[in-house]
Amino acid sequence: MTAAPQTPVEQPFGIDPRGPRFGASITAVLLLVVVLLGLIEPLGADLAARALQPAALLLTVLVGLFAWGAFAGIQKHPYGLVFRRVIAPRLAPPTEREHPAPPTFAQLVGLLVTATGLVLHLLGVPGALVVAASAAFLAAFLNAVFAYCLGCQLYVLLVRLGIIRRSASPA
Repeated sequence: MTAAPQTPVEQPFGIDPRGPRFGASITAVLLLVVVLLGLIEPLGADLAARALQPAALLLTVLVGLFAWGAFAGIQKHPYGLVFRRVIAPRLAPPTEREHPAPPTFAQLVGLLVTATGLVLHLLGVPGALVVAASAAFLAAFLNAVFAYCLGCQLYVLLVRLGIIRRSASPA
C-alpha cells in the first residue's frame, strides 16, 4: 500500500504586516538613542573623533541595517527573521498580508535619510546626525505605533505618478 502523494500547501503571497512594525519598534528605540547621544555629545574636532562618537557608531549600524533591508529585501532583514522565528509562532495567523515592495522601499528611504545624516556629520556639519536620526525616528515611530509607513506611502505615490513601476508578485 502506497501513501497518496502530498500536495504542497500553498503559502499566501506577501508578508505579515506585523513584522515590519516589530522592526520599526526596534529601529525607533535605537534611533531615539542616537538622537539623545547626538544631543549630548559635542561635534568632534576631526573626522576620526566624529566617526568614533557613540551616536555615529550606532547610526552606522542602523545605516547597515537599512541597507540590508533595502537591497536584500525586507524578508531577509534580521528583524524580520527574528519576528518570523520567535514572535510570529506565538501569535495568531495574520488576518491579511501585504506586498513586500513598499516596506522594502521604505528601507531604502531610511537608508538615504540616515546615510545622508551620517555623511554630513562626518564632514563636520553641526546637527546633521541629530536631524537625520530624528526624521528617521519619526517615520519608524509612526510605523511602530500607528501602522503608518511613510516610506510605503511614498512608494504608492511614486507608482501612481509613474516614476517607479509596481513590483510584480512572484508566480
